[in-house]
Amino acid sequence: MLILASASPRRVDLLKQINITPDKIIPADIDETEGKSELPRRAALRLAVEKAKAVAKDNPNCFVLAADTVVACGRRILPKTEDEASTKKCLELLSGRRHHVYGGIALITPGGKLISRVVDTGVQFKRLTPQEIQTYLKTKQWQGVAGGYAIQGYASAFIKSIQGSYSNVVGLSLCDTMGILEGNGFFNRT
Repeated sequence: MLILASASPRRVDLLKQINITPDKIIPADIDETEGKSELPRRAALRLAVEKAKAVAKDNPNCFVLAADTVVACGRRILPKTEDEASTKKCLELLSGRRHHVYGGIALITPGGKLISRVVDTGVQFKRLTPQEIQTYLKTKQWQGVAGGYAIQGYASAFIKSIQGSYSNVVGLSLCDTMGILEGNGFFNRT
């Protein structure tokens, strides 16, 4: 049995692209507050591992897959935006700059083995005009997403270049997830 320890509909959709449908979706109830002076890469990994462990403790003998996405500009972790003001601040910060999207992935196997990694994708934004930002705010596609933008929507028009996994920016690196699952016997189940 595969349990996805995430409430993200984007992650469910991504897994469907590689013909994987979780048997259960159990969002992990953890404190996602970043640690004092915690670096973005470390935060993504820690959160994914904590989510996997929180769900696995009540679901032994299952594969538990968890993920977390952290958008960072330098050492600064950008929030999951819930309002227009925070989204506007994120977009103004990202405008004309390169930033990183760190995707933490953690898998706990039925035997209790923990496998984790961080995927780093570099994203270059074009310089945004105030009008482009206002237009994007009206789409509401920024709600609840790390860094205030969803690359798979209207914000794709802001992306000059990407270095690394596109699906990582959406919410889960499919290449890495498939590799972790294959390497740990997920597809060999009876």
